[in-house]
Amino acid sequence: MQALVITLQIVVILGCLLVGTHYGGMGLGLISGIGLVVLVFAFHLKPGDPPVDVMLTILAVIGCASTLQASGGLDVLMQFAERILRKHPSQITILGPLTTWTLTVLCGTGHVVYTMLPIISDIAIKKNIRPERPMAISSVAAQMGITASPVSVATVSLVGILHKETNLGWSIPQILMVSLPGSLCGVLLAALWSMRRGKDLDEDPVFQEKLKDPGFRDYVYADSDSLIGKSFPKEAYRSVAIFFSAILVVVVLGTSTALRPKFPTGKGGAAEPLSMNLVIQMIMLLAGAVILLTCKVDGSKINRGPVYRSGMTAIFSVFGVAWMTETFMGAHIKALESSLSRIMSDYPWTYAIILFVVGKLVNSQAAALLVIAPLGLQLGVDPVTLVGFYGAAYGYFVLPTYPSDLAAIGFDRTGTTHIGKYIINHSFLVPGFICVITSCLVGTGLAHILLGG
Repeated sequence: MQALVITLQIVVILGCLLVGTHYGGMGLGLISGIGLVVLVFAFHLKPGDPPVDVMLTILAVIGCASTLQASGGLDVLMQFAERILRKHPSQITILGPLTTWTLTVLCGTGHVVYTMLPIISDIAIKKNIRPERPMAISSVAAQMGITASPVSVATVSLVGILHKETNLGWSIPQILMVSLPGSLCGVLLAALWSMRRGKDLDEDPVFQEKLKDPGFRDYVYADSDSLIGKSFPKEAYRSVAIFFSAILVVVVLGTSTALRPKFPTGKGGAAEPLSMNLVIQMIMLLAGAVILLTCKVDGSKINRGPVYRSGMTAIFSVFGVAWMTETFMGAHIKALESSLSRIMSDYPWTYAIILFVVGKLVNSQAAALLVIAPLGLQLGVDPVTLVGFYGAAYGYFVLPTYPSDLAAIGFDRTGTTHIGKYIINHSFLVPGFICVITSCLVGTGLAHILLGG
């Protein structure tokens, strides 16, 4: 009877995830609320703890990044990236993804990719390079950068989970020593593979046939918007310096616990360093405030940009999904331990597969980690292995429904970046698998070398 009840509860959770994904991030959070109510009121499960710390961290980072965008600082970064790309157009398939990956690493969100995609497509077209080559991997690379960013929600969440579930005390730089090379190796390998995919535009019979239509030719070879030549006020450059200084402070404080103030953990408890979740929240709020006060930012524009909107959507998605799954896990962790602990202990790669699948279902690396990483640790997965498989949280490229993938398809005026007849055969599938598999292999090796001792 208990097995039937647990099965029904799993069906409720999966049903909410599957339905919610059709309505985007906000819809996913709202639909998860249905599952939460059913679990609590129909099955009488004790509500779990909502992921307040993670949500507040996202809010602080997004607030600072949105203020950077409102100040013009994000455009400064984009202009610098565009200069590099247009200076070396023949290498766009390599430099394009490296640029989007780097921007995500610096800003903590993959949504910065949208400004770069039309530039990458325009450069490829003018060099007669099939745009699918750089466009698909550039979109994938932007999401892979999340696992290499010190201020991404996923990285902060992973560090927080490890601090809560273990006594290892690994810092953000220690995690990045594993995840950053793994992520970068995956992007580079996928970019090299992409250089040989498909035919160049002058040899593609389908594209050449379309060019016979004058309207299509004019559309394809029209100039796209460019940031080259645009001038920005000195305050925009100042905001970039402030933002990067904040990131540096976060990394330094994450490296050395001695630099963080210590406070008693409870009644009679020993003093412990301030948690990195709180550190990031404070530093990001401080940086955002300094940008606001010193860079002539119009405060009314902060909550109007795409960075703010995407960040708030992520908060709501994490809120509903993580709360619903935490309620289920908290009620059945002992039963799950007895049935799954040996499997995950003997075959740790099953953890990576589960994380990958959940990452696809929730369309969020942070949300997937919040759901699966604590479960994996409780079921006996070695923390070293768990860090090595960090890249497996990126599973939402399997179906081309993520906004950056859809944007890449839309910005490719030639139509070579596409969704296939059977949906699953799309431009992002192979680069995505190359990135994730390589990241896991490299990350696992580095994790055992750097953290295993």
